[in-house]
Amino acid sequence: MTADDRQRAADRARMRRRRAVRVAIAALATVALGCGYLIADITDALPGPLTLRPVERRTIPAALTSRKAGTIAGDAATDKPIDTSAAQSLIRTFAATKGVGDHYSVAIATADGTVVASASADTPREPASTMKTLTALAASATLDMGSTLDTDVYLTDIDATDGTGTLILRGNGDMLLSAGDSDPDHVNGRAGLGTLAARTAKALRQRGIDTVTLMADDSLFGADRYPDDIAANNPGNLYYTGVSSMAVDGGRQWDGAGPANPDVFSAYPELSQTTAADAAATFAKRLAEQGVTVSNQTIDVSERERATATDGLTPIASVESATLAEILAFAMRHSDNTLAEEFGRLTALAAGEANSPQGATTAVRNALTKLGIDTTGLTMADCSGLSPGSKVSVKTLVAVQTRNLTAGGEAAAAEGLSIPGLIGTAANRAVSEDTAGLLRVKTGSLDEVTSMAGNVSRLDGGTLAFAVIVNKPDDWSAARGAIDVFVDGLARL
Repeated sequence: MTADDRQRAADRARMRRRRAVRVAIAALATVALGCGYLIADITDALPGPLTLRPVERRTIPAALTSRKAGTIAGDAATDKPIDTSAAQSLIRTFAATKGVGDHYSVAIATADGTVVASASADTPREPASTMKTLTALAASATLDMGSTLDTDVYLTDIDATDGTGTLILRGNGDMLLSAGDSDPDHVNGRAGLGTLAARTAKALRQRGIDTVTLMADDSLFGADRYPDDIAANNPGNLYYTGVSSMAVDGGRQWDGAGPANPDVFSAYPELSQTTAADAAATFAKRLAEQGVTVSNQTIDVSERERATATDGLTPIASVESATLAEILAFAMRHSDNTLAEEFGRLTALAAGEANSPQGATTAVRNALTKLGIDTTGLTMADCSGLSPGSKVSVKTLVAVQTRNLTAGGEAAAAEGLSIPGLIGTAANRAVSEDTAGLLRVKTGSLDEVTSMAGNVSRLDGGTLAFAVIVNKPDDWSAARGAIDVFVDGLARL
């Protein structure tokens, strides 16, 4: 080998060593960068799926008092017969009560749906809020009641040179948002705009953004938010506001005198009619408190069909509502007309019906038919019973209640029924000491309607379902009291 050959061989060896060193350095750099990103992701210095942030868990407060345990109740004796003559006598006593008048219907049924005593059971009458029991059952049979309604924030139009971008606040139907932090202990306020703003601000800081334009997507329910003629029974906007993709506390305007427990109240404050815009404005305030500048004074709230601006994007921040089952129970106990209409609309969207009040009533009726509920004579002016013009027979109402006694997947429909003397709209209804806790009911009240439907655990064992409607009573208050006495008597059958 010549001297030139030896030199060339040495040069090639040096080149191989250099390449090996460069590859090793690059590999070490890649590992270092990967480890650095993992550490930054875990510590939330950079966006990513990993985090050391603690999981939010719902806390259960300790009981205020304790009681000695009694005998554990066994399974309900759903096959125990009802004394039909005693049941019919109870109806006759109710009908003879002064003030009830002539326009009433009553049905009493066993758990298997057999009507054992009745009066005008097939006659359609205006049901008031007992209509909500139909919507609750249809929704529970159609929707995933364990799911939640997320409120999301998307980031678009990022300009890294001046630290700006556009935020889109997108609602998915949570009308029980809190104006502050998320509250794991309550249904109303489970998701908070303050928490959402804090998460959003953190994500923006990770991207070097401190100034944003804020927009809101309120297109979930389209432009048709009000059933026809619902305004006739909504004086001062006390009982209904249009269904919305997002709202704070259902739009209730407490004027600084809100309840200590957001889940428990009996007053009817005026409801905002611009709930999505209110939520967006509140979110903007919470962003400002987090050091984020919102550059636009007026927030564009879109009611068009779902915008394409967020297509393909992942939210930079989200908060979750309570489960649909919990929200439905809240709606039933407060007889919340807006939430009842929303459950009708969610049922329509899930069933592929029109995104409208009419689509909602169609979806509810179809769902009941699939469950084998006889809807003969049913006219639904809305899903809540607030609008004038609805008609339903007690035969249909009692059939819904027998489903609640034996329901499997639709159990959420019964969870929100009120307990007379204890909770819900029946908390102030008359009940005897020995029957307290045995009645689960939905009340209904309008100017010329008083009604009730529910199910009963009988004192001597067994269960039953019932429904009673009085239209145009001679004395509304007396008729209401007669219903209380009648329902209390059902537990003694």
